[in-house]
Amino acid sequence: MSTPFPFTAVVGQDDLRLALLLNAVSPAVGGVLVRGEKGTAKSTAVRALSALLPAVDVVSGCRFSCDPGGPDPACPDGPHEAGAYESRAARMVELPVGASEDRLVGALDIERALAEGVKAFEPGLLADAHRGILYVDEVNLLHDHLVDLLLDAAAMGASYVEREGVSVRHAAKFLLVGTMNPEEGELRPQLLDRFGLTVEVAASREPDQRVEVVRRRLAYDDDPAGFATRWADEESAVRARIVAARELLPSVRLGDGALRQIAATCAAFEVDGMRADIVMARTAVALAAWAGRTDVLAEDVRQAALLALPHRRRRNPFDAPGLDENKLDETLEEFGGQGSGEDEDPDPDPGSDGPGGGGGGGQAPESGGPEEDDSAAQPEAGEGGEPQPSGGGAGEQQPVRAGEPFRTKVLSVPGVGEGAAGRRSRARTERGRTTGSRRPQGALTKLHLAATVQAAAPHQLARGRVGRGLVVRRDDLRQATREGREGNLVLFVVDASGSMAARQRMSAVKGAVLSLLLDAYQRRDKVGLVTFRGASAEVALPPTSSVDAAAVRLESLPTGGRTPLAAGLLKAHDVLRVERMRDPARRALVVVVTDGRATGGPEPVALAGRAARLFAAEGVASVVVDCESGVVRLGLAGQLAGELGGTAVTLDELRAESIAGLVKDVQGNRRAA
Repeated sequence: MSTPFPFTAVVGQDDLRLALLLNAVSPAVGGVLVRGEKGTAKSTAVRALSALLPAVDVVSGCRFSCDPGGPDPACPDGPHEAGAYESRAARMVELPVGASEDRLVGALDIERALAEGVKAFEPGLLADAHRGILYVDEVNLLHDHLVDLLLDAAAMGASYVEREGVSVRHAAKFLLVGTMNPEEGELRPQLLDRFGLTVEVAASREPDQRVEVVRRRLAYDDDPAGFATRWADEESAVRARIVAARELLPSVRLGDGALRQIAATCAAFEVDGMRADIVMARTAVALAAWAGRTDVLAEDVRQAALLALPHRRRRNPFDAPGLDENKLDETLEEFGGQGSGEDEDPDPDPGSDGPGGGGGGGQAPESGGPEEDDSAAQPEAGEGGEPQPSGGGAGEQQPVRAGEPFRTKVLSVPGVGEGAAGRRSRARTERGRTTGSRRPQGALTKLHLAATVQAAAPHQLARGRVGRGLVVRRDDLRQATREGREGNLVLFVVDASGSMAARQRMSAVKGAVLSLLLDAYQRRDKVGLVTFRGASAEVALPPTSSVDAAAVRLESLPTGGRTPLAAGLLKAHDVLRVERMRDPARRALVVVVTDGRATGGPEPVALAGRAARLFAAEGVASVVVDCESGVVRLGLAGQLAGELGGTAVTLDELRAESIAGLVKDVQGNRRAA
C-alpha cells in the first residue's frame, strides 16, 4: 500500500483543510465540494484526510461495517450476535466517474434469485463507504444515473438494490467529498445542495509559497515513507485534536443569538430551503469544538456562512461564486446585538490558528483572472497554421455584449441514438421505459422478466421440472432494452464578418447561444462555437458544458472583415471529427448562423458548397439561420441549407421564437418529409 501525502504537509489551502477537518470532527456537517483549477492539491488533501480519522468499531465479518453498539437490523449479513467486533481504520472509497451502477450499489445474482430463491448479493462501493468517506473526483462529470443513486442514498442513509421484485437493502451513511474543475461543467443543483460545505481553491501567486510546494512534493516523491515520518508528529497532533473536538462536540452550546444570526444570514442571501440554516448551525458548532470552546461565537457563524452558503445562494449563471463579505458583516452586526449577547467575544480565540483552522476567510477567488483564463482571449490558429490577431482587420468592430438569455424550447436530433445519458434526444439507454428485450451482452443488469419466462417455458419438461418452480438456465435470461434520453453536441457556426456586424443582430445571436448553453447545462449537452471572419475560422468555444467559460469567450467575440464561409464549415467539420473520436456515440446538430455570403479567395461560393456537402454525406443534422436583411434577398442561406441537407429559417423567425424552438420545428418538418 502506497504512503499517502501527509495532510499537515499541504502548503496553504487553509479553507480546504479547515472544511475537511470540520467534517472529520462532525460528519453531520454533510461533506465538502472542492472547486478549483487543476493542480491545486484538491485530491491530495482529500486522500490525506482518511489517515487522520479515528478508527471505527465494526461487527466482525460484516461486509457492511455495522456498528456493534447498534447493528442494522436489516443488514443482509445479519442478524448479528452481540460481542464480536473489531476495530479498523476508517475507509476512504473512491467512486470512478465511469463506474457502472452495479459497481456503485452492488450486484444481485438474478439467475440464482429466480431459480433458487437465494439473495446472492455482492456489495458495492456504497457498502464499502458506510461510516467512512465516499470520494468522487471530477464529480461534475458523473453520469446522471449514478448521481440519482447518490442522491437517494444520501437522503435515506441506505441503499436499495432491486431486480424485478427481488430487493436488498443496507445502511449507507458516508461523508461525501467531491472535487471538480468548473471549466469542465457545473454540477446538478440537486447534488450540489447535498454537499454541506464548498471551497474554492486556486494556486498561490506567491513565489515563496510555490517554491515550498515544489520542495515538499519532490521530497515526498524521492522518499514517501521518510517524508511521512518527518511529519508524523504534526499528524499525531491533528489526529488527537480531532478526537478531542469530537468528545467536546456534544457540550457545545448554540445560543439563540447565534441561531438568529444564522437565520438572518440565510434569509439575507436568499438561499432556498432550510438545509443551509441547518448546515450553518452544525458547522458553527464544529468550529467551536475545533477551537476548544463550548460556546458558539459570532466569528464561528461568519466562517460557517463563508463555507456553507456560496453554492446555495441564488445567483445568475455567469456570476462569480462566493459571498459579498460586506453584506455578510452588515447582517451579522445588525443581528449580533439582539438576544443575550452570549455570542460577543472581542478577543478571537488564539487556538484557531492551528492546522487548517483560523481565519480561513472562505471567500471564493474570482474566476476568470488573467492567469487563469488566458486561453479565453487567445484565438485559435487559422487554417494556414498562423494565429489570427484578435484586433486586426479593416472595418472590425468592438465586441458586442450578448442579449439577455432566455428559456429555450427542447432541441432534439431525429432518430434514436446511443449516446451518454441526458435529457435531450431519444436514445437506447440503461434507464427509461422498456421497449423490448435481447440476450444480455456481459453481465445482466436489467432483467426482462416476461421475455425470460417466455424463453424458459418451452424447455421445462426436458429439464425435468417438478412442482411449481421454474427451471431457468443462463441462456433463458433476457436483458430489457430501454429508451430514454441522451445528451447531444450542439455546434454553432457563426458568421462574424463585416456583413453580420450590426450590433443588434450580433447581440441577439450571442444571447441565443448563451440561452442554449444554459439549456444544455440542464439537459447534459455539450455546446460548441465556431466563428469565421477575415481570412480564417477559429474555435471560439470548444465543445463544453461550462457556462462560465462560454460567457467569457462569447463576450469577447469581435466582428468585421470578409466572409470565409468555407473555412468556417471546414473548421466545424474538424471539430466534429475530433469529438467523434472522443465520444463516438454522441450525436451532433450543426446550427449555421449566416446570411449565406461567401467572399475571399478563389471560387468562395463553390468551395463553401463542397464543404457543406461533407455534412450532408455524413448525415449530420443541420439548420441554417438566415441573417440576410433588406427588401431584396439573394436566398444564399437557403442554397447553403440545401447543400448541407438541412433547412433554412429567417432571422425574423429567429427573433420571434428562439434558435432552440426553430431547430425543433425544422427537425420535425424534416422527419415528416
